[in-house]
Amino acid sequence: MMRKYNSVHILAKPIGPVCNLNCQYCFYTEKKALYPKQEDYVISDKILETFIRKYIEAQSASEVPFVWQGGEPTLLGVEFFQRVAALQKKYAGEKKIVNSLQTNGTLLNEKWCDFLKEHDFLVGLSLDGPEKIHDRYRFACSGEPSFKNVMRGLELLQKYQVSFNVLSCVTKEASYEPLQIYQFFKKNGVKFIQFIPIVERLPDEKAVAMGLRHAAPTSPGAVASVQVAPWTVEAEAYGDFLIAVFDTWVRNDVGRIHVINFEWALESWLGLDSTICVFAKQCGAALVMEHDGAVYSCDHFVYPAYELGNILTSEPDDLVQSQKQWQFSLAKKEGLPDYCKVCEAEFACHGECPKHRFLETPDGEEGLNYLCAGYKKYLRHIHPYMKVMRQLIENSLPPAKVMDVIRGPLIVKH
Repeated sequence: MMRKYNSVHILAKPIGPVCNLNCQYCFYTEKKALYPKQEDYVISDKILETFIRKYIEAQSASEVPFVWQGGEPTLLGVEFFQRVAALQKKYAGEKKIVNSLQTNGTLLNEKWCDFLKEHDFLVGLSLDGPEKIHDRYRFACSGEPSFKNVMRGLELLQKYQVSFNVLSCVTKEASYEPLQIYQFFKKNGVKFIQFIPIVERLPDEKAVAMGLRHAAPTSPGAVASVQVAPWTVEAEAYGDFLIAVFDTWVRNDVGRIHVINFEWALESWLGLDSTICVFAKQCGAALVMEHDGAVYSCDHFVYPAYELGNILTSEPDDLVQSQKQWQFSLAKKEGLPDYCKVCEAEFACHGECPKHRFLETPDGEEGLNYLCAGYKKYLRHIHPYMKVMRQLIENSLPPAKVMDVIRGPLIVKH
């Protein structure tokens, strides 16, 4: 069998969709509707050990990246992840294990941070911005706001010097406050930031029948409802948001603060393959495993139609190399409208995530990304700066020198 992917990446959800928060825009907690009401969402010891062993064995590289997500994985307690670390050590051999944990941060305490530091976890912390912005949609199941608890978690991560980045969701309302959000992160010592656009459609009849609050992704070429949820960011507003943050960052903070969205863009101007699936020509290399061992095509496609198999009965490599997953991967490239193929920004976005492709092009072709107008505006705006950073790198100079170029001519000696 010809290998379609050179590596296997499986994001693990050891507590499934269970979370102690009830964020209104979350696309994942509703997945409880896909399981029986009496479901125990905690991964079994058998599935956990099988996953860790098979996942390590499947890696051809010397470094094995594990990503733990939910729901809220810290609900499992430190003791669970102590077992994870022990099992990884048992099966690692000569390979290096690297762990990432995505959390809302509300349950972090001294014990947690001591463990995370000791085992060198990278933490992805969900924090949307200042209190008013964060608490608009991110609240506990009891209805209480979550901002103060998240900030306590942030301070503990900093106290224990745990490596972390902030994942900031950009909703309709948040998109109107780009500089307030960016300056808030700067003020609070955040050095690594990723902005995530919130795009959700209201449920269609099929989704309602499944008990879901949001519409499921459409098949390539299928007609989809375009009625978006009220918290969905407006396309051009998202572009304006990125532009406003970029204009501040490129003049003051390159090399000091890492806005991952801008680093992804620079990859495209350097002619490199995207390191993030949404901007790659094809997706499909990043699978997701639920608490019951079921493996799906993608985190945004955890629906019965996209189940590939189970970790207990299948090898990770067989799942990612399967014909079903290959067809899923090809659909992103082959489903790209002709309108996009001739677009000047296509090299940098490649149609973005298939989940967001539910609009029609001006000539009536299905499959245009909802965020197209925003991305096009943003990518056009950053083009001259990205060209300068590319030239700096080609001349063995740090891209942070772009700040000097903006202030005045930079003489490059050959």
